[in-house]
Amino acid sequence: MRRPGFHRIVLAALLLPSLSMARPAADLWGFDPGVLAATGGDLLQRAPDPQVDALFQAVHAVARNDNESGALCALFEPKADRSIAGLDAFASQLGPASRSRFADALADLLLAAVQSPAQAFDRAAAKQSLKGAAVTAALLHDGFTTGLQAGDDADGRSARCQSLRWLLDAMQSRPPGERAAMTRFLLDEGLSRIATGAS
Repeated sequence: MRRPGFHRIVLAALLLPSLSMARPAADLWGFDPGVLAATGGDLLQRAPDPQVDALFQAVHAVARNDNESGALCALFEPKADRSIAGLDAFASQLGPASRSRFADALADLLLAAVQSPAQAFDRAAAKQSLKGAAVTAALLHDGFTTGLQAGDDADGRSARCQSLRWLLDAMQSRPPGERAAMTRFLLDEGLSRIATGAS
C-alpha cells in the first residue's frame, strides 16, 4: 500500500482538526493538500451528488438535535463562513457522534472532489427546488415564513433557526439528486436568497 506523505497528514491535522479527530490518518491517504486551499463553493462544484447528499444527511441529523441545531443555524446565516475551514469550525462545536458523522461526510466529499471534474449544476433549477421545499415547509408549519424573515435579535435568530430546521425536513423528502442541488445552493448562499425572495 502506498504510504502517505508526512506533509499530507500534517496539513489535514492542522487545517481540518475536527476531520482528523473523527477519522484515522490512514483514511486520509491519497488526500491532495492543494484541495485545502479551495473554497467550499469550489469543492461543492466538483463533488459528485452522492457525496453532497451524504453531507446533507449529516447536516439534517444535526438539525434534528435540539442541543446542536444552534451551531447549524449560525452556519447558514447570510454572512457565515461556509468555506472548508468554516465547515470544520462548525464540526468542532458538535458532540462526538455528530462531529464524527459530519467529518466523515466532509472528508468523503473532499476526497471525491479532488478526483472529480466540475459537476453540472443548474443554479436556477436548484433555487426553484429550494423554494418548492420552502412552500412545503410553510404548508406544514405555521410561522415558517415569518421565522425565515425574522430580524437579527435573539428572538429573530431563534425563529429563523426553527424555520431552517423545517426547511431541511422538507428537503429530506426530495429525490437525492435534487437534495444535492439544493444543498449546493444553500451552502453557497445561506438563507439570504430564500428569505428575501431575491433572484
